[in-house]
Amino acid sequence: MYKFCALQLNCAMELIEKREGKTSILIPVQDNTTQFPPGSAPIFFNRRMELNRDLTIILLSILQPSDYLDAMGATGIRGLRVAGECGIPVTIADRDHGAISLITRNRDHTGIPIAVVERDVNALLSEQSFDAVDLDPFGTPAMFIDAAVKGTRRFLFVTATDTAPLCGAHLKAGIRRYGAIPMNTEYHSEVGLRILLGFVVRETVKYDRGIEPLFCYAREHFVRLHLRILRGAQAADDTLKHIGFIYQCKKCPYREEEPGLQAHDRTCPHCGVPLQPIGPLWLGSIHNDTIITQLRELAETQDLGTKKDMVKLLDSCREELPTSSFYDYHELAKLKVCSPPNIAVVLDRIRNEGYTATRTHFSGYGIKTEAPLFVILDAISARQ
Repeated sequence: MYKFCALQLNCAMELIEKREGKTSILIPVQDNTTQFPPGSAPIFFNRRMELNRDLTIILLSILQPSDYLDAMGATGIRGLRVAGECGIPVTIADRDHGAISLITRNRDHTGIPIAVVERDVNALLSEQSFDAVDLDPFGTPAMFIDAAVKGTRRFLFVTATDTAPLCGAHLKAGIRRYGAIPMNTEYHSEVGLRILLGFVVRETVKYDRGIEPLFCYAREHFVRLHLRILRGAQAADDTLKHIGFIYQCKKCPYREEEPGLQAHDRTCPHCGVPLQPIGPLWLGSIHNDTIITQLRELAETQDLGTKKDMVKLLDSCREELPTSSFYDYHELAKLKVCSPPNIAVVLDRIRNEGYTATRTHFSGYGIKTEAPLFVILDAISARQ
């Protein structure tokens, strides 16, 4: 899969050839004996983000923006794939001179025509706009969102890998970066996605613009947003209606959600203790049903290395309810001191009580439903 080359960049960097999708580029040799091999190379390339990039390719094949900015190019893999596999005019930017040298070399290596710009993304997007802008930084994208909103005409894509602050494991960092209070719950992966999305909304509406989530998901170590930017004060006002809070009991699994920019005092109806507000964050659907269906149909026809995982992810996302949290039914089984039945059995029992229930892409043990907590607990603890 990898062809070792006796190549040097700036007389210092050993490169190998890596093929992804239909594109072959040169990437720095990594030390695979380290805990995080991508961090061992002078220019970043993460093999584990191939699914992220594959999904970008098929989504852009559907959206077909007039141009696209890969705002933090590194090796240039994402932007080169977009240009070569989607036929979209691409600009790749990076502020690191070494990265720009490698991107330029990969442009020449592939023969794919792209524009290469050595520029900080905040400066670039304050002066120039693109139909689609893609932010994929190392860590948090928080300090780039404002400029990205100003420099995006229609489509904004954002990756965040600082999941610990987003999900509540690093509480103070999450509050500083995103202006929201997370909480490390059993549904922390969904909290992280919704806090990031809520932050992007608050950075967007001040410019009399709104957003529409096209396809947003969380996986392993990252959160990914694909958004459509909507113009006008009314779009901004409509978008703000999706901002609110999840209120979580600290003693039991009970939670509820409420739209609004201000948290209120609430009490758990089961425990009688104050509920902890989580947010502000995005409430409601994180997908466009038409886009999900088109992605699923197109994924089936693609020859991609992550096709199996992609189809599984899209099927889960297409099924899941738009509730803003999920229940880990294994955790609920521990609470009831019982062995958890098969998840399909639990879902059927909830449905038989007259409530909708689905699985979720956030967790293999996750259940999304609007059923009351006692119905979910009964579905888990009922005798076979």
